[in-house]
Amino acid sequence: MKRSDIALLLQRAQAVIHHTDYVIIGSLSILGATDTPPLAMLGSIDVDLYPADDPRRADEVGRALGLGSPFELEFGYYADPVSPSLATLPDGWQARLIQVPLDGGVTAWFLDPNDAAISKYARCEDRDRRWLRAGLQAKILSLAVIEYRLRNETVMRDGELERARAAMDDDRSWLVRAS
Repeated sequence: MKRSDIALLLQRAQAVIHHTDYVIIGSLSILGATDTPPLAMLGSIDVDLYPADDPRRADEVGRALGLGSPFELEFGYYADPVSPSLATLPDGWQARLIQVPLDGGVTAWFLDPNDAAISKYARCEDRDRRWLRAGLQAKILSLAVIEYRLRNETVMRDGELERARAAMDDDRSWLVRAS
Protein backbone atom coordinates (compact mmCIF):
# COMPACT_ATOMS: atom_id res chain seq x y z
CA MET A 1 0.00 0.00 0.00
CA LYS A 2 1.23 3.48 -0.84
CA ARG A 3 -0.05 7.02 -0.43
CA SER A 4 -0.96 7.00 -4.10
CA ASP A 5 -3.29 4.05 -3.43
CA ILE A 6 -5.01 6.03 -0.71
CA ALA A 7 -5.21 9.04 -3.04
CA LEU A 8 -7.02 6.96 -5.64
CA LEU A 9 -9.44 5.58 -3.04
CA LEU A 10 -10.18 9.08 -1.71
CA GLN A 11 -10.68 10.44 -5.22
CA ARG A 12 -13.27 7.73 -5.79
CA ALA A 13 -14.84 8.50 -2.42
CA GLN A 14 -15.05 12.15 -3.42
CA ALA A 15 -16.93 11.13 -6.56
CA VAL A 16 -19.42 9.24 -4.38
CA ILE A 17 -20.13 11.73 -1.58
CA HIS A 18 -18.49 14.97 -2.80
CA HIS A 19 -16.24 15.42 0.24
CA THR A 20 -12.54 16.21 -0.13
CA ASP A 21 -11.18 15.58 3.38
CA TYR A 22 -10.96 12.14 4.99
CA VAL A 23 -9.55 10.93 8.30
CA ILE A 24 -7.46 7.76 8.06
CA ILE A 25 -7.06 5.68 11.23
CA GLY A 26 -5.77 2.17 11.77
CA SER A 27 -2.62 0.54 10.43
CA LEU A 28 -2.39 2.52 7.23
CA SER A 29 -2.41 5.82 9.09
CA ILE A 30 1.36 5.29 9.23
CA LEU A 31 1.46 6.64 5.66
CA GLY A 32 0.86 10.10 7.07
CA ALA A 33 4.15 10.07 8.94
CA THR A 34 6.24 8.48 6.21
CA ASP A 35 5.65 7.22 2.69
CA THR A 36 8.22 4.45 3.27
CA PRO A 37 7.36 2.68 6.52
CA PRO A 38 8.56 -0.87 7.24
CA LEU A 39 6.61 -3.47 5.27
CA ALA A 40 5.28 -4.98 8.52
CA MET A 41 3.30 -1.77 9.00
CA LEU A 42 1.65 -2.01 5.57
CA GLY A 43 0.00 -5.41 5.73
CA SER A 44 -3.57 -4.14 5.72
CA ILE A 45 -5.72 -4.00 2.59
CA ASP A 46 -8.53 -2.06 4.27
CA VAL A 47 -8.27 1.70 4.64
CA ASP A 48 -10.10 2.67 7.84
CA LEU A 49 -11.62 6.05 7.05
CA TYR A 50 -14.41 8.51 7.49
CA PRO A 51 -15.23 11.87 5.89
CA ALA A 52 -13.73 14.55 8.14
CA ASP A 53 -16.69 16.91 7.91
CA ASP A 54 -19.48 14.31 8.03
CA PRO A 55 -18.42 10.99 9.60
CA ARG A 56 -21.96 9.60 9.29
CA ARG A 57 -21.45 9.33 5.53
CA ALA A 58 -18.62 6.82 5.89
CA ASP A 59 -21.11 4.00 5.25
CA GLU A 60 -21.91 5.43 1.82
CA VAL A 61 -18.22 5.24 0.96
CA GLY A 62 -18.12 1.69 2.28
CA ARG A 63 -21.06 0.58 0.18
CA ALA A 64 -19.45 1.98 -2.98
CA LEU A 65 -15.76 1.20 -2.30
CA GLY A 66 -15.77 -1.34 0.51
CA LEU A 67 -15.24 -5.05 0.93
CA GLY A 68 -16.52 -6.96 -2.10
CA SER A 69 -16.98 -3.80 -4.19
CA PRO A 70 -15.88 -3.50 -7.81
CA PHE A 71 -13.14 -1.17 -6.51
CA GLU A 72 -11.72 -3.91 -4.28
CA LEU A 73 -11.96 -6.47 -7.06
CA GLU A 74 -10.02 -4.19 -9.41
CA PHE A 75 -7.39 -2.81 -7.03
CA GLY A 76 -7.10 -5.38 -4.22
CA TYR A 77 -7.82 -3.00 -1.34
CA TYR A 78 -10.92 -1.23 -0.09
CA ALA A 79 -12.47 1.45 2.11
CA ASP A 80 -13.46 0.29 5.57
CA PRO A 81 -15.92 2.86 6.93
CA VAL A 82 -15.34 3.63 10.60
CA SER A 83 -16.55 6.01 13.27
CA PRO A 84 -14.30 8.59 14.96
CA SER A 85 -15.02 6.75 18.22
CA LEU A 86 -13.97 3.30 16.98
CA ALA A 87 -10.35 3.38 18.09
CA THR A 88 -9.10 3.83 21.65
CA LEU A 89 -7.26 7.13 21.36
CA PRO A 90 -5.72 9.59 23.83
CA ASP A 91 -7.01 13.07 24.53
CA GLY A 92 -5.97 15.59 21.90
CA TRP A 93 -5.57 13.12 19.04
CA GLN A 94 -7.61 15.30 16.65
CA ALA A 95 -5.15 18.18 17.06
CA ARG A 96 -2.28 15.86 16.10
CA LEU A 97 -3.77 14.58 12.83
CA ILE A 98 -1.23 14.79 10.01
CA GLN A 99 -2.60 16.64 6.99
CA VAL A 100 -1.40 15.30 3.64
CA PRO A 101 -2.77 16.87 0.44
CA LEU A 102 -3.03 14.17 -2.23
CA ASP A 103 -3.48 14.10 -5.98
CA GLY A 104 -6.94 14.79 -7.31
CA GLY A 105 -7.80 17.55 -4.84
CA VAL A 106 -8.36 15.30 -1.83
CA THR A 107 -6.75 15.57 1.57
CA ALA A 108 -6.02 12.77 4.01
CA TRP A 109 -5.81 13.49 7.72
CA PHE A 110 -3.71 10.65 9.08
CA LEU A 111 -3.67 9.60 12.72
CA ASP A 112 -0.38 10.41 14.45
CA PRO A 113 1.62 7.15 14.68
CA ASN A 114 1.97 7.30 18.46
CA ASP A 115 -1.78 7.83 18.84
CA ALA A 116 -2.40 4.86 16.54
CA ALA A 117 -0.01 2.86 18.71
CA ILE A 118 -2.19 3.42 21.77
CA SER A 119 -5.11 1.89 19.93
CA LYS A 120 -2.90 -1.02 18.87
CA TYR A 121 -1.70 -1.59 22.43
CA ALA A 122 -5.28 -1.49 23.71
CA ARG A 123 -6.32 -4.21 21.26
CA CYS A 124 -3.02 -6.12 21.42
CA GLU A 125 -3.69 -8.64 18.64
CA ASP A 126 -0.73 -10.40 17.01
CA ARG A 127 -0.92 -8.17 13.91
CA ASP A 128 -0.97 -5.10 16.16
CA ARG A 129 2.11 -6.29 18.00
CA ARG A 130 3.97 -6.83 14.69
CA TRP A 131 2.97 -3.31 13.59
CA LEU A 132 4.12 -1.84 16.89
CA ARG A 133 7.46 -3.60 16.95
CA ALA A 134 8.22 -2.64 13.35
CA GLY A 135 7.47 1.00 14.20
CA LEU A 136 9.52 0.92 17.38
CA GLN A 137 12.48 -0.71 15.66
CA ALA A 138 12.33 1.86 12.83
CA LYS A 139 12.08 4.65 15.43
CA ILE A 140 8.81 5.86 13.93
CA LEU A 141 7.14 5.15 17.27
CA SER A 142 8.36 6.27 20.67
CA LEU A 143 7.53 4.30 23.82
CA ALA A 144 8.15 7.45 25.88
CA VAL A 145 5.57 9.43 23.87
CA ILE A 146 3.10 6.55 23.88
CA GLU A 147 3.41 6.13 27.65
CA TYR A 148 2.99 9.86 28.21
CA ARG A 149 -0.17 9.97 26.10
CA LEU A 150 -1.47 6.81 27.71
CA ARG A 151 -1.40 8.55 31.10
CA ASN A 152 -4.25 10.75 29.87
CA GLU A 153 -6.26 7.91 28.37
CA THR A 154 -9.70 7.72 29.94
CA VAL A 155 -11.78 5.61 27.55
CA MET A 156 -10.07 2.24 27.74
CA ARG A 157 -12.33 -0.70 28.47
CA ASP A 158 -11.78 -3.11 31.34
CA GLY A 159 -8.41 -4.79 31.09
CA GLU A 160 -7.13 -2.75 28.14
CA LEU A 161 -4.90 -0.46 30.18
CA GLU A 162 -3.27 -3.33 32.03
CA ARG A 163 -2.82 -5.30 28.79
CA ALA A 164 -1.35 -2.23 27.06
CA ARG A 165 1.12 -1.56 29.87
CA ALA A 166 2.22 -5.21 29.98
CA ALA A 167 2.76 -5.22 26.21
CA MET A 168 4.77 -1.98 26.40
CA ASP A 169 6.98 -3.49 29.11
CA ASP A 170 7.46 -6.54 26.91
CA ASP A 171 8.33 -4.34 23.91
CA ARG A 172 10.79 -2.30 25.97
CA SER A 173 12.64 -5.52 26.86
CA TRP A 174 12.42 -6.70 23.26
CA LEU A 175 13.98 -3.45 22.02
CA VAL A 176 16.91 -3.87 24.41
CA ARG A 177 17.48 -7.42 23.18
CA ALA A 178 17.11 -6.37 19.52
CA SER A 179 19.71 -3.61 19.85
